[in-house]
Formats: sequence, C-alpha cells, structure tokens
Amino acid sequence: MRDFLARNRVLARWIDVERDAEARELLEVFDIDADRLPVALLEDGSVLERPSVLELAEHLGVSAQPIEEHYDLVIVGGGPAGLAAAVYGASEGLRTVMVERETPGGQAGQSTRIENYLGFPAGVSGSDLARRATSQARRLGAELLSVQDVVALRPEGVGRFVELSGGNTLSSHCVLVASGVSYRKLDVPGFEALTGAGVSYGAAPAEARSCSNQRVVVIGGANSAGQAALYLSTHADRVTMLVRGPGLQASMSHYLVERLETSENVDVRTQTQALAAEGDGHLEALRVRGPDGEETLQADACFVFIGASPRTEWLSGVVARDERGFILAGPDVPENGWPLGRDPYVLETSVPGVFVAGDVRARSVKRVASAVGEGSMAVSLIHQYLADT
Repeated sequence: MRDFLARNRVLARWIDVERDAEARELLEVFDIDADRLPVALLEDGSVLERPSVLELAEHLGVSAQPIEEHYDLVIVGGGPAGLAAAVYGASEGLRTVMVERETPGGQAGQSTRIENYLGFPAGVSGSDLARRATSQARRLGAELLSVQDVVALRPEGVGRFVELSGGNTLSSHCVLVASGVSYRKLDVPGFEALTGAGVSYGAAPAEARSCSNQRVVVIGGANSAGQAALYLSTHADRVTMLVRGPGLQASMSHYLVERLETSENVDVRTQTQALAAEGDGHLEALRVRGPDGEETLQADACFVFIGASPRTEWLSGVVARDERGFILAGPDVPENGWPLGRDPYVLETSVPGVFVAGDVRARSVKRVASAVGEGSMAVSLIHQYLADT
C-alpha cells in the first residue's frame, strides 16, 4: 500500500503502530482492532480497514474506467516498454489505452537509481522516470487504467478483445503485451511466513526509509539487487549482500560493482545462500551457508532479488511461448502456428496484430533502455500492420 501511494504521488503519512503512540491512540478513537491493520484514514473521513490496493485506488480516484468503446491499440503493462508505446502511440494519432495492474513503472519503477539511462548523467530514480513518462503519455492523449488486471485475450476475426479483472472488455485493432515479469519467490523455510514482516521482494524508496539504522540483507547479484543495496546503505546501519555465484562481474554492470566495492557499510558475500528466515512475528535473523560453513546473521529486514518469471499465464493457449513462459515473436514464432502468407513482424507474436515488447519477450535484453526502444518500435510495426489490414 505504501509503495502504491508513493508511486502514484498520493500525499500520505505512515504511522507505525509498533513504534508510534499516536497510531495506537487513533485505533482506540476509531474503535479498530489491531487485527484489522493496515487501516487507511482518508481526508473525507472514510476509514478503510485492511483495504485492497484496488479499493484504496477507487476511494482516491486513482483507478479509472475505460472511456472509449473501441481502441486502435491496447497496451497491457505500464513498465518502460508499455509507457514508451503509450507515448508514441498517442503522439502518432492512435486511440491508445494502457492497462497497468499496479502502478506505472513496472520493476524499473522500483529501482532506487538508474545511472546508465541515456540523458540522465547524475542518474534518475525509477519512480521519477515513471512519473515523467506517465505525465507525458497522458498529455499526448493516451488513456491510462491503473490497478486493473488483464485476465484474458480473445482474438475474433480482425478484432482483439482484452478482458479485465473488473469485468470490462476492451475492444481493439491491436494489442501490445508489455506485462513484464514478477519477482521469483525464495523457497526456503521461514520466508513465506515472514513476507511482509521483514521479508520483501523488490525494494522501493518508501520501504528503504523504514530501514533507518537497521541491519539489512539483500539477496541477489544482478543490477536490481546492487541498486537496492546502494540505496538502502544510505539509510541502514549495515547492508549485507548474499550472492550465490563466485562474483558480481558476470551479472552486474561495472559501475555498480565499483560503487559497491567502495561503499563503507555494504558487505558483499559471494558463494553464499540463505537457508532459513527466523523470527517471532517479524524477521530477526537469517541462517546462511557460505564458503566457511553455516552461520546466523542478525537482520531486521531482507530484500530478495533472485530473478523473475513472466506474467503470461493469461495468454496460455492463445500465443506461442517458450518453456519458461516468455512470449515468442518475429523469427521465433513457430511456422506451423502462423496463419498469414507474410512473415510476422519482428515484435509480432503468433497471433497477427498482437505484439510484445520488454522483459516479457523471449530473448529480450533486460534493460530499461532496450524496453523503451522496443515499446516505441512496436508502435511503428503496429502502423504497418494497420496499413496492411
């Protein structure tokens, strides 16, 4: 909930019931039991007990219903690829709508600092980049539906129908799948039980600020883990990175490796993995195994970055995917699954008029710049498709 509010630029104040007497007093005033947390107290006097993000969004007016009956382009996913397609699609006259299940920005929106993106020599936070792109897309005429999940794609003739979890169906000529990936869960004892109670997947700035003077562990060895460790180190007392491999060079950008090596309160432990998370209601320690055997690390918070899985279950049986669920496009589309006389365009899936861009595409380069490039290139290919049909 905190991440949703922060990334949508909703002004909010967070009060921790375990640390702030004012929070406990408010629970008494509003006669709310502790097992009903979290509670949102809104400016209009509304009190939402244990609300879903969708319920909170509807009360705040962040979520929206589709305006048009039919679109030229429906974009599924609001990460860098989806936002770029929304900007270029709207600017080139296509009736464009982008559907995002959480908040615009995707995983990149949770990056604390992106330092190798063109045009930002001092770096830019993922949330700031997402905010700028969202404003740009809206200004150019793209429609954005937040906190809406896509549950099915239904091709019928030349029409492409996208079904939403809220019950609406979007009709369009073309669909761009830019649904991205989800953080992979760590399947070891204690992590599932302590998720949300010291264990988190991904690391947003809103979460990092709550780690002031704490002992933090980051699990993972790719760019997202390195960026999180550096940002967390500006708040936490100590950050320990657990990396399964022998080093960082093979999986992390050189500039990040250098900064981690010179950071005074970041400890990188290679060939080390977590065996269990321990704590009574909240994370207190991690049992780990390294080159010197097993040991226990005291930890107040743990952020996990161990890879990702594509969000493509809703496309099962509709478009061709590889064995891991990533979407096949262009020359990778199976010949026996392609219905037209021409070859599929380079970002076109096995269903004509359905395109893919970003991390969800098989063999894509997992970088923000490449996702933006694919999103903008997809719009050019969509123009070609529309001209041919």
